[in-house]
Amino acid sequence: MKAAVIESVGRAVVTEVPDPTPGPREVVVEVAACGLCGTDLHILQGEFAPKLPIVPGHEFAGEVVGVGAQVTEVAVGDRVAVDPSLYCYECHYCRSGHNNMCERWAAIGVTTAGGAAQYAVAPVANCVKLPEHVRTQDAALVEPLSCAVRGYDVLKSQLGAHVLIYGSGTMGLMMLELAKRTGAASVDVVDINPARLETARRLGVSGTAGNADELDRPQGWELVVDATGNAAAIQDGLGRVAKAGTFLQFGVADYATRVEIDPYRIYNQEITITGSMAVLHSYERAAELFAAGVLDPEVFISDRLPLTEYPKALEQFAAGVGRKIVVVP
Repeated sequence: MKAAVIESVGRAVVTEVPDPTPGPREVVVEVAACGLCGTDLHILQGEFAPKLPIVPGHEFAGEVVGVGAQVTEVAVGDRVAVDPSLYCYECHYCRSGHNNMCERWAAIGVTTAGGAAQYAVAPVANCVKLPEHVRTQDAALVEPLSCAVRGYDVLKSQLGAHVLIYGSGTMGLMMLELAKRTGAASVDVVDINPARLETARRLGVSGTAGNADELDRPQGWELVVDATGNAAAIQDGLGRVAKAGTFLQFGVADYATRVEIDPYRIYNQEITITGSMAVLHSYERAAELFAAGVLDPEVFISDRLPLTEYPKALEQFAAGVGRKIVVVP
């Protein structure tokens, strides 16, 4: 089969690889679409993935075309979205309910072959059936949405909060859509990319700006979310949190990224700084929200490229052009 392969740091190709075969409790999925994510860029840079080469792609959905001998939950022909999370369920963190902190953490498309291919293998427990009205090629959005749902689990958002989001790429826009549905009094979005801010305005936002100084909230925001991973945005956002407010590090920063904090202000104003990593008990809820129409795929997916153009898709994503880019095998 054809698959994208990150062969070494900075090098991605599309080539032929062996077809996958399912284990007893696994299925083979014919991939309908696979989304690109900041994690894929980190893998390309030599971060996250323990070893290369790797077939990337942790955001994907498709049709089941093969099942293992012990699989009864799904059948050939079922359409599924796939949670890429692979936990050991044995370590301290798994046993205490923090599976995304698993000491043996792994993920399809990060540590094992992923969905940037014609076919991918996944545990049956990771597959969520899609209702008839959901298009398979759109359901690659369920995984990033599940990360956003996890983010709001961490935030424990209160009714009437004023929310500031840095970044109006896919993840920032998903956080915007969830903020609107969790009782926010206002949602403002900051981004240096005017085209992306236009999408935020299209979705309905209280205010947009290239710099938070342009927004009128001198007392700050109760909830500040960084969806960029950019040091300058993070540093600025930390200073925008209102008294007793919360800053969520949601964007994936490079390992070397550093910012300064003001410990006295954190103490004196009772500011919470927290993070949200990947998926935790949120994938099926995201699938339910997606089926209920919380996101419009035509707004969120800006580019659908053939799998053969995966290297080009990575370059486009890295350049910040478009919103969610998916490859179609």
